[in-house]
Amino acid sequence: MRRLFLLVAAVVLVDTMFYAAITPLLPAYREALDLTKSAAGVLSASYAAGTLAASLPGGWLTARVGVKPTLLAGLTLLALSSLAFAFADDYGVLVTARFVQGIGGAFSWAGGLAWLLKAAPSTQRGKLIGSALAAAIAGSLLGPVLGGLATVVGSGPVFSAVAGIGALLATWAAVTPSSRPPDLPSWGTLARAATGPAVLVAVWLVMLPALFSGTIAVLAPLRLNELGATGLAIGAVFLLAAAVDAALARVLGAMSDRHGRMALIRVGLGAAIPFALLLPLAGVAALEGLLVIGAVAALAAFWAPGIAQLSDTAEHAGLDQGFAMALTNLAWAGGQVGGGALGGRLADITTDAVPYLILAALCAATLALLLRTAREDETREIGGRRRDR
Repeated sequence: MRRLFLLVAAVVLVDTMFYAAITPLLPAYREALDLTKSAAGVLSASYAAGTLAASLPGGWLTARVGVKPTLLAGLTLLALSSLAFAFADDYGVLVTARFVQGIGGAFSWAGGLAWLLKAAPSTQRGKLIGSALAAAIAGSLLGPVLGGLATVVGSGPVFSAVAGIGALLATWAAVTPSSRPPDLPSWGTLARAATGPAVLVAVWLVMLPALFSGTIAVLAPLRLNELGATGLAIGAVFLLAAAVDAALARVLGAMSDRHGRMALIRVGLGAAIPFALLLPLAGVAALEGLLVIGAVAALAAFWAPGIAQLSDTAEHAGLDQGFAMALTNLAWAGGQVGGGALGGRLADITTDAVPYLILAALCAATLALLLRTAREDETREIGGRRRDR
């Protein structure tokens, strides 16, 4: 189990490292390729678009051929797309490379996390997801540093090294034993299970923080740059934010195992609202950086509890963990695409305040819904006790 966890942790670390490396590179690409905020948003969100496109196929592949082949396919795409990104100097090639890497990420996460969750008891699901997310966040820690390094020494050597690491991880996965895939249910059964109300709510609770973080990933580095921050300073802000996120992920995942998922999610929703309102108002780079770190800390209450809630709900609905992770990828990617591309577009035609205001409203509406649902559940429980008496 420990060896399997280390493998999956290494895979998600490298994947998110490549994903997050774009953050300090965005201002440089914007200047070199004369990009608008919308175009920069598309470049940033193209990874998530690939993940979105491959989410359900990744879940199907995991259930059909098994966790190991799916993971190996993802790592192969990671290595190939890293090489393309290393030497590309054309906007279309860069977007395509990140899109393909997003497909690889969908396969890697679906295969790797399903492999891990199938081998672990459900009572430790939040802790394991939190620990895996901590590894992914460590990749986010290293990603801005990697991108900052690429601004100094060039993309070729940096992203070629990422491709080499992907090849090594594929070798490690190939020699790790895995179980046979389960029988694949019909598409009708899968569709009914995946579109149940409880599953859809759980999907939204993963998508919402992804919308928020996708918006931050595009607008915050550009805003920091406008306020005078260098590429290395922008990388440092996101490095500190990811460090806070990583420190909270495992702890919050374990807490959700003991105290329930929804309580932590409600706390995160309430904490995210003021940051959404304040992020577009900062007039100095230092304050904007602190707000980014605070917003990421608030969103940390979503990730491990939210993904664990989706895993629990999908399992209860009769879905294999491969499909549960496919829905996780779908929710995360949909949020990242919406936050990155649409958030950038809205900021282009209005101001940065508009997408952030929409996020605050979505968080407030979701929090109100969850509080109302909790009160209704409590009322039904009290009524049930009275009838029993």
